[in-house]
Amino acid sequence: VTTIILALASTVHARVVCIGACELQKPNMTENGLGHRVLNMDTMNPNVKRVEYAVRGPIVQRAVQIEKELKEGVEKPFTEVIKANIGDAHAMGQKPITFLRQVVALCAYPDLLEDDKFPEDAKNRARRILQACGGGSIGAYSVSPGIEIVRQDVAKYIEKRDGGIPSNSDNIYLSTGASDAIVTMLKLLTSGEGKNRTGVMISIPQYPLYSAALAELAAVQISYYLDEDKCWSLDIGELRRAVKAAREHCNPRALCIINPGNPTGQVQSRQCIEDVIRFAAEERLFLMADEVYQDNVYAEGCQFHSFKKVLFEMGPEYSSVVELASFHSTSKCFMGECGFRGGYMEVVNMDPEVKLQLTKLVSVRLCPPIPGQALLDIVVNPPQPDEPSYATFIKERTANLDILAEKAKMTEQVLNTVPGIHCNPVQGAMYTFPRLSLPEKAINAAKEKGQAPDMFYCMKLLEETGICLVPGSGFGQRDGTYHFRMTILPATEKLKVVLEKIREFHKRFTEEFS
Repeated sequence: VTTIILALASTVHARVVCIGACELQKPNMTENGLGHRVLNMDTMNPNVKRVEYAVRGPIVQRAVQIEKELKEGVEKPFTEVIKANIGDAHAMGQKPITFLRQVVALCAYPDLLEDDKFPEDAKNRARRILQACGGGSIGAYSVSPGIEIVRQDVAKYIEKRDGGIPSNSDNIYLSTGASDAIVTMLKLLTSGEGKNRTGVMISIPQYPLYSAALAELAAVQISYYLDEDKCWSLDIGELRRAVKAAREHCNPRALCIINPGNPTGQVQSRQCIEDVIRFAAEERLFLMADEVYQDNVYAEGCQFHSFKKVLFEMGPEYSSVVELASFHSTSKCFMGECGFRGGYMEVVNMDPEVKLQLTKLVSVRLCPPIPGQALLDIVVNPPQPDEPSYATFIKERTANLDILAEKAKMTEQVLNTVPGIHCNPVQGAMYTFPRLSLPEKAINAAKEKGQAPDMFYCMKLLEETGICLVPGSGFGQRDGTYHFRMTILPATEKLKVVLEKIREFHKRFTEEFS
């Protein structure tokens, strides 16, 4: 009995010691029980902290808060928030193109193929797409570069657009919007350390996707400035200045062009594109042509020229050596189908071994969304003149583009009547990027708040009028200049209200800080 008691006592003692030791090993717990996190601001990827994306930045977050406050009954000097900060056409009231939605609906719910309400050309497109999908369903994965027949249709579309210059479906990669393909190419291009680190030339002002992606990849941003006094034109002398300065601290390897421009709305001339191609050849730069607004050209005398078409028309001296990736999307143009996340990239003169690596890289994400691939196929393979949906399709397409052209002109004209605002012609795309003349007192007030002056201006505009714009500082601009980006997408009557509110606000703002 004594032996048993001693054994039990020993066991209890051991357990107490064990529990005590375990308690000692427990991490210090905070009041919420989470303790010292493995992932915190000190241990997270430092490149992510450098990422900034103004289009959905602090001012947009505040706009969302204000919307909630309005719903809760908080009194404001306005009744709604008008988000003119982003190129989201359908959110701004643009109606979908009937044929596009009919085909996608048929693909999503094939039982509708038996419904007489749908035209035969829409049914034929849907059947063809479904036959190319695993199990006849858009719920199945596709091969990583995208459904083969969709890539073939994209190649035919490019060939037709470019006047017969050949396009091979093996060079087409479908993507989750154009953004996904752009980031993928930047990943391929980024390498090296120190002075050998990849440098990428991007325009200033620029679409923040580029600066954000370069920050995440720890690549070097090489800024070249567009000429605001010449309608945001691109000057080769400025490209030469930028690349020469960059060679002191990095290895310039790529040049990004957005045409038509975002946020600046300019359309590059053919001569300008030729000059850029020559420059890329001389400096041995990989060309990235962001052409997602290629149907959005409004100004008289302006025309969209694809980089690929111009490259091949310049002859083999350039077409056989200049490496090019061009991008397009279903999110812009007459479609505005942002939520489907459809897009493509075409590569030209890519090293075959690198192309294998590209295919491997895209395979990590399995495939782009199949509904987006289906929508893209209809965009590049629309109704033809002998098909029943053609007349409606052309009517809707033309109406969308004509309305955008009218709003582009109206925006320029109205803003240029406001003392202290200068707006260049909106030649294309979906935005205007007017320059603001701000009083010194306002600039100082902004500095006291730790804000860029145009952020201070746009935040005050939001709080007083409910209009959400993006400050020019989020896109980059020359020192001492201030801008905002505004989309022209709101419905015409609402756009008139927006412009009038901006006019009234700017007058009040100038008087307050004079």
